Amino acid sequence: MKWGTRYGPEFVNRLYSALKRQTSRPLRLVCLTDDDSGVHPDVQCRSIPDINLPDNLINTPWRKLTLWKAPLHDLTGDVLFLDLDLVVTGSIDPLFDYEPGRYCVIENWTQMGQGLGNTSCFRFPVGKYTHIYNRIQEDPGPVLAKYQIEQEYISREIEDMVFWPSLWCASFKHTLLPKWPMNFFKPAQLPSETKIVAFTGKPDQDEAAIGKWPAPWYKKIYKHVRPTPWITEHW
Repeated sequence: MKWGTRYGPEFVNRLYSALKRQTSRPLRLVCLTDDDSGVHPDVQCRSIPDINLPDNLINTPWRKLTLWKAPLHDLTGDVLFLDLDLVVTGSIDPLFDYEPGRYCVIENWTQMGQGLGNTSCFRFPVGKYTHIYNRIQEDPGPVLAKYQIEQEYISREIEDMVFWPSLWCASFKHTLLPKWPMNFFKPAQLPSETKIVAFTGKPDQDEAAIGKWPAPWYKKIYKHVRPTPWITEHW
């Protein structure tokens, strides 16, 4: 999904190029967007479905709940969703073979053991969990009052959720970046088993690649990243 201006068409095109390198199977990439200008012609752009959210939440991750709508354009079966702020570093084929027909998601790196999924990368069967979307459409108030973020809502409302194997989807910041103060001296290392690296928050992948971490001056005593060549190699 792409809306707003932070992630331009180059992020979609880089993702498409990486996915082509990292699968041995026929590939179809669909981008739900409000602006398809500059997107590679082989990427199939579709409109973002409407969702009943307050104006202050429409451009937040809550908008991703439109994926649980049915029908969802012409998508069927198990669909893999990928955020734009990630790098594909390994074969995605196992992501389609693992636990077919179920909602598969990252175990949130900062809340391990709490049964919470991180929706940077997840696979879902289209049309199976439509109550996720329908409850928002009917009355978003109770859902928004109960849950602070959309991925918590999904995690609590899907009983047969399953997590990816832990090394398949890594967080650049929480998993791979050396702990302070070693992050000043060593770059992040990429495990061979890792297929997806997510860049939640800051730095984004284009920033981390060149060793840039946008942060207020008083946070730069610990928010630091070394240039990371493998990001450019895979992205």
